[in-house]
Amino acid sequence: MYIVELSLKHTALPMSVQKKTLEAADEAYGTIMNALKTGQPTVIELSCDKQEGKKLSVLVSELATVQMYEKSGGASSSGKAAGFFSMGND
Repeated sequence: MYIVELSLKHTALPMSVQKKTLEAADEAYGTIMNALKTGQPTVIELSCDKQEGKKLSVLVSELATVQMYEKSGGASSSGKAAGFFSMGND
């Protein structure tokens, strides 16, 4: 499984959907990146392959970041979730 995770402006908790294949995750990531670059469409709707019926809609103007990563079987070796930054002084 691959995770496509969105972070919104002024919101601490990310939103995500899961995709079964790398190609599907790349397509969702590309769609979001294109919308961020062009501002079109103004709303992105994503569906989750793992939870049938789970959908996510978000205003493109409210997106802060998007990331894609492969879901691992267990916790990461560092014990930290995937992300862009660390709050510590590592």
